[in-house]
Amino acid sequence: MDTPKRPRLEITDRQGNRILSEAASGQPIIARLQGRELTPNRGTSLNLDWVEDVRVNTSAVERRAATLVTRRTVKKDWQIAWLLRAISCMDLTTLSGDDTEERVKRLCAKARQPLQQEFIEKLGIQELNLHVGAVCVYHLFVETARRALEGTDIPVAAVSTGFPAGLSPLEERIAEIRRSVEAGAQEIDVVITRACVFAAQWQKLYDEIVAFKDACGPAHLKVILGTGDLLTLRNVARASMVAMMAGADFIKTSTGKEAVNAVLPVGLVMVRAIREYAEETGMAVGFKPAGGIRTAKQSLEWLSLMKEELGNSWLHSHLFRFGASGMLADIERQIEFHITGRYSADYRHPIA
Repeated sequence: MDTPKRPRLEITDRQGNRILSEAASGQPIIARLQGRELTPNRGTSLNLDWVEDVRVNTSAVERRAATLVTRRTVKKDWQIAWLLRAISCMDLTTLSGDDTEERVKRLCAKARQPLQQEFIEKLGIQELNLHVGAVCVYHLFVETARRALEGTDIPVAAVSTGFPAGLSPLEERIAEIRRSVEAGAQEIDVVITRACVFAAQWQKLYDEIVAFKDACGPAHLKVILGTGDLLTLRNVARASMVAMMAGADFIKTSTGKEAVNAVLPVGLVMVRAIREYAEETGMAVGFKPAGGIRTAKQSLEWLSLMKEELGNSWLHSHLFRFGASGMLADIERQIEFHITGRYSADYRHPIA
């Protein structure tokens, strides 16, 4: 993402206080970027000049993204290590109209042990206590998932705010967030009103996300931009900036229900917005590509993007997630091939 040079901004938080350094603020350090220590995102005042100044060179973005899929990838033990990291950053998800409590319970069992015990022993990774980053469900199943994950540190995430369209009245969307948090959700995935982006109603979008953030209380806020609906990369970059200024803990590409979901050019624009925001404010925001990510190879492409653009801090579940449950079966197949030299059928690795 390209932005014109400008004087450094005076960044204040949402209460109008000037944002201080980590040493003065006492905030925990959750990432490092180019040697700078970063704290969790607390949001800033809305700076419309910053938003309007955003420019994106689409052809340059597409060329850069294309390099991620054409280069040689990691092999053998190194590939397995990267695939294990992908599992640890996965939001294991079921968001179907025919979801049941039993399906959610099976999904949670898979979240607790995503690989067969035989594979864990042959790889010698028992001490890793490998599990996924979170389990994501509709509000109706939050309590079921919380009970099924009891005794683990796997958070329950709930999709909220009229998912996937996000067009129910604002009061209802806020109430839905509060009910999910009360039921035990530790993360809330919300959907923005895309019309605010098309009309450049940045104050309205900012206020909406601030209301969502306030309703979350202690839960983390993951803001879904619905990038497949936003039409241009510039819209994606601007919406990303507004969401971060409003206090998003994560920005997320898609609901998984759009015609076009997570694609690398969109991801590149969003992670560069995260980088610019971190450089300007000293605060780190997570990233979640969701929808259309189905293969182990794709997981390596996204992890490479995060490492090259943001560094090693964003290769952990507190700052990076995949919304890609279907990818787990292919990762398991690749790991089994590494161990046995034979590929297995997908049906041998069910999700739930």
